[in-house]
Amino acid sequence: MTTTTATARYRRILVKLSGEALLGAEDYGIDPEILKRIAGEIRDLTQLGVEVAVVIGGGNIFRGAGLARAGMDRVTADHMGMLATVINALAMQDALESLGVYARVMSALRINEVCEDYIRRRAVRHLEKGRVVIFGAGTGNPFFTTDTAASLRAIEINADVLLKATKVNGGYDSDPVKNPAAKRYARLTFDQVLNDRLGVMDATAIVMCRENNLPLRIFNLFQAGDLVRIVLGEDVGTVVSVEP
Repeated sequence: MTTTTATARYRRILVKLSGEALLGAEDYGIDPEILKRIAGEIRDLTQLGVEVAVVIGGGNIFRGAGLARAGMDRVTADHMGMLATVINALAMQDALESLGVYARVMSALRINEVCEDYIRRRAVRHLEKGRVVIFGAGTGNPFFTTDTAASLRAIEINADVLLKATKVNGGYDSDPVKNPAAKRYARLTFDQVLNDRLGVMDATAIVMCRENNLPLRIFNLFQAGDLVRIVLGEDVGTVVSVEP
């Protein structure tokens, strides 16, 4: 557990988690051990006084784009994907509350029986009170990814940084899983990511970060402790910013 004597580099952050990250050793759904570990690291951040927001994808349950490629209507498929993110968000809320962390799920779609509607000022107020805010249902619109939702919400709440959790320890010039010789970058500009099509996030999300000067850091979610180390100022993963 992180001690409160450490000094956090950031006041407010948004963490983007893929739905696949919650799979762990499972083929489908949520691995409780992975969920508990991630919740534990988020708890450690709150103990440092950091305000934490989270966006979670739904790829461990449904991925809208994949369903659309299989022949389903794209709007219907994306709505199913949004609902999957709400399931994951509720699971994360439960994991955090089991550790004594106050958390709120806010959905871009109205599902009042299970979570709050997303209202920007209310979300900021939750953060100011020390609650972890988990944003579900993406942007509430089809054709937009949860990467774009993460950049949008981070900008709306005035986050200091957007932390993109992946399966690798940063941004590469090619897929390191397929290419063992892939080169890892320590720093990138948003223009490099777009021009070289590096694929660290979708293009819409990258442009939004660039236009609003929101720094992005890519890190390996499966390297235990990296999330906390980043917030404490250690040079972990790959930084993407306006200037190199």
